[in-house]
Amino acid sequence: MTERERPPGKIDPTVPTVARMYDYFLGGKDNFPVDREAAEKVLALSSQAGADVREMARANRGFLVRAVETVARAGVRQFLDIGTGLPTQDNVHQVAHRIIPDAKVVYSDNDPIVLVHARALLADNPDTVIIEGDAHDPKGLLAAAAHHLDFSRPVAVLAVALFHFFGGDDEVAGIVETLREPLVPGSHLIISHAYVERGQSTLDRKIETENIYRRTTSGALHWRDRDTVCGYFDGLELLEPGVVPVQDWRNDDPFIPPGMEKGGILGAVGRVP
Repeated sequence: MTERERPPGKIDPTVPTVARMYDYFLGGKDNFPVDREAAEKVLALSSQAGADVREMARANRGFLVRAVETVARAGVRQFLDIGTGLPTQDNVHQVAHRIIPDAKVVYSDNDPIVLVHARALLADNPDTVIIEGDAHDPKGLLAAAAHHLDFSRPVAVLAVALFHFFGGDDEVAGIVETLREPLVPGSHLIISHAYVERGQSTLDRKIETENIYRRTTSGALHWRDRDTVCGYFDGLELLEPGVVPVQDWRNDDPFIPPGMEKGGILGAVGRVP
């Protein structure tokens, strides 16, 4: 059964989800045995390839924090985080509110467990809400977000570690284009995406990893090359240092964790001129 075929709001503990697997990679406890089993298989494969998925997950979270800090300091007061995943430390609203206490934050996800946890976490936070939304339907997602955000003013849209779970290149390009349409000057687009540099990962291990994720509710994992990721920012003003591995984006810590030398995740922030 695919995620689209599953009844809305139903939690199936027999099928792994990428949100709960990511929670496990980050050291969280909001996951089931089936998620841990799938995550451990990915960890084993990544270790064989000389990488470390746990470090990639932490580096991706660090990129999100630095990107939100940067955008908030630039004066953006509204944030839309798509595919937010399970709440962890330094969520978007926590980072933004340290800089702009009344920043408006909308989270969007379609994972029932994510929705339950986030609604409980945000119950007493009037400036932050979570909506049920599917990135496969970006127009519907934007329409739901517009009940809480003013798109006539700058908005930061985040799609962090999201699009590598979408198989069609054309669909992803179309989603990005749709998400960019309502953004006024001063808005920002924040994206991170899994990639492997040419010659740094064997095809068989990539196929094995894809097979593991194919059994999750998302149903896929797809690497894309640097040029494709750069294309999502065409026409935007890329903030320095551009499209780079997430651990290198405005990171004052020069230490590169073991396993992060090869491939990993690209990240960038673009500003609407």
